[in-house]
Amino acid sequence: MRIQIKKFGEILTSRPEGREAYLVSKAYLRPATANEPIELDFEGVKVLTPAWADEFISGLRSEYGQRVRCLPSSNPTVIASLEMIV
Repeated sequence: MRIQIKKFGEILTSRPEGREAYLVSKAYLRPATANEPIELDFEGVKVLTPAWADEFISGLRSEYGQRVRCLPSSNPTVIASLEMIV
């Protein structure tokens, strides 16, 4: 299952917004199997901060563990933010 992070906005900065995005995705996230990976696709995101990423990814990992994977990105803010929290 792939989650398009851009659906939550192009500029993702605050911890409360990250928490809200996690809660929204949790309501609709239904992996096909118990082992299906959950891939986070950051294409189209212009700005990502560690605060937003931490709230969103930590929430997903609390439910799905290491099945949550971040797809590669060429965006420097995405790369730096993910390096800080992953």
